Amino acid sequence: MFCATQDHALAVRDLINQMKTSKDPDYCHRVTANDGALGEQHLRDFQDNEKSIPTILTTSQKLSTGVDARNIRNIVLMRPINSIIEFKQIIGRGTRLYNGKDYFTIYDFVKAHHHFSDPEWDGEPLPPDEPKEKPEPRPPRPPSDVRDPPTDYDRRTRIKVKLADGKERNIQHMMATTFWHPDGTPMSAVQFMEMLFGKLPEFFKNEAELRAIWSVPDTRKKLLEGLAEGGFGAEQLSAMQKIIDAEKSDLFDVLAHVAYAIPTLTREERAEKAKVGITSHFNNKQQGFLDFVLSHYITVGVEELDQAKLSPLLKLKYHDSMADAVADLGKPEEIGKVFAGFQRYLY
Repeated sequence: MFCATQDHALAVRDLINQMKTSKDPDYCHRVTANDGALGEQHLRDFQDNEKSIPTILTTSQKLSTGVDARNIRNIVLMRPINSIIEFKQIIGRGTRLYNGKDYFTIYDFVKAHHHFSDPEWDGEPLPPDEPKEKPEPRPPRPPSDVRDPPTDYDRRTRIKVKLADGKERNIQHMMATTFWHPDGTPMSAVQFMEMLFGKLPEFFKNEAELRAIWSVPDTRKKLLEGLAEGGFGAEQLSAMQKIIDAEKSDLFDVLAHVAYAIPTLTREERAEKAKVGITSHFNNKQQGFLDFVLSHYITVGVEELDQAKLSPLLKLKYHDSMADAVADLGKPEEIGKVFAGFQRYLY
């Protein structure tokens, strides 16, 4: 559940806290720009579908950004919305599919939907369903790591985009993400993909060079900084990751798919393939640490492979005892070489 301005967010949070029966202090949280890192942590916890706390977020602008929380079931609007683009971005937060989620509910206290009747985009209202006999109980759903077979709806939500190389890419055209030109005007996901495709040759000449750059933390960081300066920052690339249905993949897969139409791998698949090289080139204790690193990479993403993450990962693995880390893995410079060196086997 989300709401609109900071003042409204505070008011709704107070109201909900008075009404709720849960005694968990983290049941409801506010997430605004003023809440800083703590607010971002609450947001990440809310997005984690393995967690049920926090259950409710109140926020000011997160609804109109690329926030992805598939299990959002209620959206509350409590301020006027004067932009149809922002309105559709907000509604788009609830349209993601998730196991057991077949619909979501909008509580519109400001009649925002009255201003944005758009039959061409929304379609005509569906007639009420005729009364039916009580359906048979649904069988239990498979575990979350087992996907249901694709339905007709799933297939209809994809469109093919052919870029200048003549190869096709699939994107989810129901994604309500809007990209922006440098002059502030909106562009579609297709336009953004075309622009990214046109710019990528300025950063690497071919697939082999992209792999070489991405395999080294320092050159990968420079590439990401260069892309951000060109208007393709982490937020935009993450949004493209969702659009090409590669949220469990590496940002490398986004660039490789857009540039060369290479099929994406999940981070888990990439880590499993890397273990072959890791087993051959590192000793048992190093392998144990690298397995730990890979588990974080699979869960979080490529940012866990940044050189700045090495020290926090060592402290986490060795319970703040760097002496134990050195005893197992060698001198700090040797550990650094292991951490940077194993990444070539991922790509």
